[in-house]
Amino acid sequence: MTTQPANAAESTALVLNRLHRAQGQLAGVITMIESGRECRDVVTQLAAVSHALHRAGFKIVAAQLRQCVLDEQDSTCTDRLSEEELEKLFLTLA
Repeated sequence: MTTQPANAAESTALVLNRLHRAQGQLAGVITMIESGRECRDVVTQLAAVSHALHRAGFKIVAAQLRQCVLDEQDSTCTDRLSEEELEKLFLTLA
């Protein structure tokens, strides 16, 4: 079992925090709809969920990019992504 460097562990913690926040916001949206809240309030909260998910996705891609740059120095990256693959991941989130 390999251990993650501190930066990778910190990135993972940030991503998980953002995903937990989005999960809570989504639960709030469901409750809002069930209780008949106004459209404007629901859409505003949905936008917050969407933003949190995108931020988590960008953090995941950025961490992978950073790791590949570091690994390029010592050629240990076993799951290196090509420039095209990274671009595709970024565009998936856009």
